[in-house]
Amino acid sequence: MAAPAEAAPKWKVVGPGLVVAATGVGSADMVATLVAGSNYGYMLLWAVVLGVLLKIVLVEGAGRYTVVTGRTIFEGWRTLGRWPAWYFGPYIVIWGFVYAASAMSSTALPLAALFDGNPLLGRVWFWGVVTGILGFLLVWFNRYAVFEKITAVLVGLMFVTIVLLAVIAAPNLLDTLAGLVPLVPEGGWFTTLALAGGVGGTITLAAYGYWLREKGWDKPAFLRVMRIDNTMAYVVTGVFVIAMLIVGAEVVRAAGVALSSGDQGLLDLDVVLRDRYGDFIGVWFLVGFWAAGLSSVLGVWNGVSLMFADFMGNVTGKGSAHPDARAGGKWCKTYLLWLTFPPMLLLILDQPIFLVLLYGFLGALFMPFLAVTLLPLLNTDRVPRAYRNRWYTNAALGLTAVLFVVLGVYQAYNAIAGPLGWPTI
Repeated sequence: MAAPAEAAPKWKVVGPGLVVAATGVGSADMVATLVAGSNYGYMLLWAVVLGVLLKIVLVEGAGRYTVVTGRTIFEGWRTLGRWPAWYFGPYIVIWGFVYAASAMSSTALPLAALFDGNPLLGRVWFWGVVTGILGFLLVWFNRYAVFEKITAVLVGLMFVTIVLLAVIAAPNLLDTLAGLVPLVPEGGWFTTLALAGGVGGTITLAAYGYWLREKGWDKPAFLRVMRIDNTMAYVVTGVFVIAMLIVGAEVVRAAGVALSSGDQGLLDLDVVLRDRYGDFIGVWFLVGFWAAGLSSVLGVWNGVSLMFADFMGNVTGKGSAHPDARAGGKWCKTYLLWLTFPPMLLLILDQPIFLVLLYGFLGALFMPFLAVTLLPLLNTDRVPRAYRNRWYTNAALGLTAVLFVVLGVYQAYNAIAGPLGWPTI
């Protein structure tokens, strides 16, 4: 006798939640956390915990919409009018082009550092090209299940590396727990907001529903499974980020080193680790750094390609269920090609200032866009009444929306002001 459709499904620990959480933690987030730890010690630990809770709420909302309606998030956005499509279309094309060059470059940095001095293997552009092609092949020729397993291995590698570094650093437990008291350092409001809102937050949060669909978890029977998957994934992310904070507070701060901004800051940490613990720990860290970068590359190559395919399927009138709009369809492959090969030019050439400015501006405003649009999607007849937000969910989602709006405006202004010589805030 067949099992009822609404029977509780069997599931595995590794799911789309781990993929979306790992993809969102890039090298820039790692540097930001290290800098926060080196500058403020454990004072901002509470902001990390708050950020994890807000991400759980945000991603749960995006996943819940897909699970209880069977529709993609873009189908939901279309019910809000035409403006989401007008925003999302240019955004995903420009963001993908510039992000891809940045992601390939940052993933290449630790490999180039391992072979420093070699005329070919010590070049960032060489490993950047290799990274892009590897991501392209792994996504083009594999199903979601294989992609998920590869991501899980990379997550395990980067998680074990950073957590063990934190253990080796031997943090003071009482000092660490004191960081749970909500305090903001003088002049550090935006650093606090960035730490709470930035870590683990990219366009791939909206890709969660697409990975749920690929996993087969896009039915109401999987709602509880989805919530457990999402919560456990961000708990893992929280532990990872706290470990980075500990390394910043105990290793970088003790060494009295000022980390560089951007991905280069992680190479500065490699030097500190080699001086303090030896070459083995330094090399091990570079491998973990590479794993973190590659997991983000694979997540974007897979998840954002699915989002673009769905966007094109809808704007061309074919719908989300059409083969062209699904994994392996022509629009998914088109975007995968766009992510991989044209951005390789930016690995050798200077990035055009116009693209950098526009990427910074649109990128900073995507997270508030997601948070704000989830409120009408989850509080109206766009979802069945039994699955709409409770008051406390609305409060958390509202707080998330406000945080991301403030942080988005701040980041967007600074993205434009810095290169143009305007005063930053």
